[in-house]
This record gives sequence, C-alpha cells and structure tokens, in this order.
Amino acid sequence: MSTLMPDRPVDPGTDPDGAPDPGTGPVVQDDPSDRPPPEQPPVAKPEKNFRFPSAFTILGIVTLGVWLLAFLIPPGAYKLDADGAPIPGSYHQVDSSASFLDRLSDLFLSPANGLYGVTGAEGHTGPGGDGSLMGAAAVFLFILAVGAFITVAMRSGALDAGIGRLAGRLAHRRTLLIVALMLVFSLGGTTYGMAEETLGFYALVVPLALSLGFDRMVGAAIIMVGAGVGTLASTVNPFATGVASASAGIGTGDGIVLRLLMWLVLTGTAIAFVLRYAKRVARDPAASLAADGTDGGGAGATADGPAATGPLTGRHKAVLAVFAATFVLMIFSVIPWEEFGITAVPTLGWYFPELAGLFLVAGIVIGLISGLGEKGTVDALVVGAGDFIGAALIIVLARGVTVIMNNAQITDTILNVLNKAVEGTSSGLFAVLTFLVNIPLAFFVPSSSGHATLAMPILAPLADFAGVQRGMVVTAYQSASGLVNLVTPTSAVIMGGLALAKVRYDRYLKFVIPLVAALLVLCVGFMLLGAVMG
Repeated sequence: MSTLMPDRPVDPGTDPDGAPDPGTGPVVQDDPSDRPPPEQPPVAKPEKNFRFPSAFTILGIVTLGVWLLAFLIPPGAYKLDADGAPIPGSYHQVDSSASFLDRLSDLFLSPANGLYGVTGAEGHTGPGGDGSLMGAAAVFLFILAVGAFITVAMRSGALDAGIGRLAGRLAHRRTLLIVALMLVFSLGGTTYGMAEETLGFYALVVPLALSLGFDRMVGAAIIMVGAGVGTLASTVNPFATGVASASAGIGTGDGIVLRLLMWLVLTGTAIAFVLRYAKRVARDPAASLAADGTDGGGAGATADGPAATGPLTGRHKAVLAVFAATFVLMIFSVIPWEEFGITAVPTLGWYFPELAGLFLVAGIVIGLISGLGEKGTVDALVVGAGDFIGAALIIVLARGVTVIMNNAQITDTILNVLNKAVEGTSSGLFAVLTFLVNIPLAFFVPSSSGHATLAMPILAPLADFAGVQRGMVVTAYQSASGLVNLVTPTSAVIMGGLALAKVRYDRYLKFVIPLVAALLVLCVGFMLLGAVMG
C-alpha cells in the first residue's frame, strides 16, 4: 500500500523525504549570521479620516451645552395673550427656585420628557402629573407608523413594478421619461419626505439611464434631485412640515398655498436642469461628469439594459391604488378647508394620532392585498417601524432640549434677544433672515424632523413679533433644510445613493452646485412673496 504525499520542492543533497543523500556529498548548512536581515513590512500609518458626528451625537452635545448655558442665561418670561402667543414688550426677568439637583434631574430625564413629559399648571415639565403633553409621543408613534407602512409597500414589490412599467412604456421617449420619473420622486418627497426609500430604486433607474444613452449622473439625479427638491418644497411632508407645524403650534395645512406654488416652480426648475445636462451628454458623451471609469456596470446594471423588474400584476395595481389613496386622504384630512372658504367638503382636522392610525391600517391592508399573509405583514410592519426608530428618537432628543430650556425658563430670554436683533426689520427681510439662519443649522442637524423640533420653539414666536404668519417660518425652515440636504456629506441618502450609482461625490457637487445656487435664489424670492401674502 502506498501513501500519497503532497508535492513539495526537493533541495539538492536531500532525498525526497528530506534526509541527506549520501551520493551527493555533505550538505553545507548556511550560517545564519551571513544572511541579510529579513525585510520588515512597512508600518501602516493610522488613517486620519475625519468622520462627522451623527445627529444623535450632535443633539447630545446640544443638550449638554444648553443645560450648561442655562446656568448663565437669566430666566425670564413674556406675558401671553388669549391665544398663547407672547405679547411684545412684556418680557421681564423672573426668579428661579430650581436647585442644582433639579437642574441635574432635568438633564437626566430629558429623553423621557422629550417623549411623554407633561407640563403642569406651574409651567414645569416632568414625566408624570397632570397637565398638557409636552413630549413628542404622538409624533414618535406617527413616524413609526409611516415607516411600517412604507416597508410593507416596498416588500409588496408594487412600487418597483410600477416604476418599471412606467419606464418601459416611456423607454423610447427619453425626455418624457426623465420628466415622469422626477415628478414621481418629487411627489414622494413633498408628500412624505421620500429619502432612504429611494436607495432601492438605483438598481432600476441608473441602468435604465445608461441603456438610453445617458450616464450615471443622470440616473442618480433623477432619483436624488427629484426626491430632494420635493422634500425642499414639502407640502404635507410629515417629517418636515408636520413636525415643524406641531412644534410651531399650527396646523400642517397652514401656508400650504405658498408651499404648493414652490413645489411647482422648484420641481420644474430641477427637471429643466437635469434635462439640459442629459441632452448634452446624449449629444456628446465626453461631456459627462461621470465618464471617468466609474460609469461602467454596478448598481444592478448590465451592458444590455436596465435591471429586470417583474410584471405589474393585479395585486400590484391594487397596492398602488391603496398607497396613493392613503396619501390623498392624509393631504385631504390636514387641510383646513374652512379657512379657504370651502364649505362643500368637511374639514377633518386630523392630527398625528389620526394619521398614525391611518398609516397603520393602510399598511395592514396593503400587506393582506399583496399576499404577504399574516406573518409577512406583521414582520414587515415591525421591521419598518424599527427602520424608522432612529428618526423618531432624534425627535425625542430634540424635544428634550426644549424641555430643558422651558424648565430653566430661558426660552423667553433667548426669544427676547432674537426679537431685538430683528426688531424693526420688514416682514420680507425677517422671512429671508429666518431662511438663511436655518441653513447652517441644517448642516449640523441633518435630520429634518430633529431640526424642526429644535428650532421651531424659538423661531415660530418671532414671527408673531414680525407680523409674519408662523406657517411662513415653517416654510423657511424646511426650504433651508431641503436645500442643505441636497449636498451635505452628512446625509446617508446622498452618500449611499452616490455609492450605489457609482458617482464620485466631488463630481456630483460639480454637477449640482449650479442648481443649488438657482434654488437658493428662488427660495429667497418665495420668502419675500410669502411675507407679502401674509
């Protein structure tokens, strides 16, 4: 019986088993001292990659900073009118009886107060007792409900199939296809703040753009700019308009006429900008900003055409009908029709509790229609709520900052300082300044809902002093937030989308900056128009 041995090199002077071969003479051993020292591998220097902190870290720093500032800022208060608005000129300093332990307790309980803190008759907010709810529990549940609804709709496959059917029908009309797709994504942005959900569409839209003779930048822009400009001009977006309106103490429908006009103009501008670039690339591929080797393959692309999508079945059509009807009902339910003189339709006056119930029920209906079954539907609802827990927690933390300021009685003091800074300015200048002030704040707090919850309690009352509707402040905030989120590297939507599209960030900036500049000018114009409209 023989044993198979692995092949290995045989040195001269040895037999295959490694023993000295007597027929070849003595084996001369190397002197280790004559050998050169082994080459040491280069020592890798630690990379110094700066990573911008997350919104959670920023809000944690803001929370601690505000808590410390509360020891330095004198407490004060305004007298309030019958509607709860501060009366100009009534600010006065007050004495605070809060001890250091009371202040420390406010810091420790700020997340709990941000979720379900209750403000009692004496004005102090805590996680128990009687009074009005200061915490963002209603908004928190609503965001989880939206996340559950969106995830069920995505798992049904109806959204992918619907986009695929639209693309297939317009494949030979390239210009119309870009217009149609950007309108779809812009509608998603303006109605429900379509952001992370867009990441699932790059595998379809980018290869489609390549197969039609465009480049990867066009595919990325259809999604990113389309949804981004829709979010910038949000009409009833619950994460921006809804949260900001709640923090400002107004209804979501306040200011909707101006925001609808903004959506039409800004979306049209963005579509024209992308079309201009797409036509230039189609005529001259060398003009592509993505033609540097990064535009070949990837993101589900093939050399022959777009990634395949399934057929649009009857179930898909039913799901899309329920999906669209849900947002139509949401928009209808929050608009104060009576204020527009429309009495033929009822003003439902729905708010976050009713809207949360709407999206949960709609999610269940979509799950059952799509054939996910009981387990599949429940799993999708739970996963979707979990995916959106981050955004919901950011709102809670931001609301906790507001509670710290209110309990320390420094909110009105800050309001008084800001009021003096803008005192005497025209309503138009005030609206523009509000927009510009929110731009750097949007960079540091890229979460639109966290930004709204943090800024609105301070900025909204200023509108009362300037003679501007609070809805105008909401519009200024969300426009600034949406503008920054078109370019900020702190956005997972931007960086993740560019990675999927295989477009370099610096090339994307070169592409989009002229559009951002144009949108900035248009937004300033709309701020002036909104102030005139009153």
